[in-house]
Amino acid sequence: MIARTPQFGNAGTPLKWRDMRVLLGAVFLLFLTSSGWTEVADESLRAYAVNVHRTPVQPWPGYGIFLGNGLFITAAHVAGRGWMTRPKVVIAGQEYPTRVVKEGSFEGTDLTLLAIDENLLPMRLRLRRMTLCKTAPWPGEQIVTVIPEAVVRSQVISPDRLPVSVRKFGTAIADVARTGNSGSGVFDAGQRCLLGIMSRKISISGTRTGKTEIRDIAKYFVPASEIAAFLPNNNGGL
Repeated sequence: MIARTPQFGNAGTPLKWRDMRVLLGAVFLLFLTSSGWTEVADESLRAYAVNVHRTPVQPWPGYGIFLGNGLFITAAHVAGRGWMTRPKVVIAGQEYPTRVVKEGSFEGTDLTLLAIDENLLPMRLRLRRMTLCKTAPWPGEQIVTVIPEAVVRSQVISPDRLPVSVRKFGTAIADVARTGNSGSGVFDAGQRCLLGIMSRKISISGTRTGKTEIRDIAKYFVPASEIAAFLPNNNGGL
């Protein structure tokens, strides 16, 4: 007996429902392991990214990340002194007034926690919750930096690659030019948890052809462990 190959349409034997499920499962598994799925998963993180505006609006872009329960985390120097700058969160072009829950400093913990009445937020955000990473960043770890406009992959670098004078900023990524700036989110590329909030560039100076040049070599982010310690009740607010 010659086995006939299952086919779609009128020619040959039509696929049975069981065979169809197997085929669809194989296609889905292929998609999960493809670069297409990675891009989709990375893009999904953009839903948590927002802009942060001072009053009046600053000339440079400021970013933040939605944590859940109406709370947004950003870099302290992005929001500035809240009583004076009256920071607003911008979602899809709309500004929302905020309440400053806790304010850090650029010289200390470069974080500020902002709150918005959850009932005012778009429905697509109200049910979302962001998880903080439990594991400390490690050299070579693949990460995704996220701002409302883009997601960019990079990796954590070893503190040994930084000048001794700035090794206190040990949680850093390698790609300076393309990744998000202050207040943007740094996510673990595999677990999709929040690994940190971008704080500052790390630069070195040198002399070339008789001129002093400053070169950016890395970006420091405030790690999730410091974010957890910074949140009220040690993350109890989430």
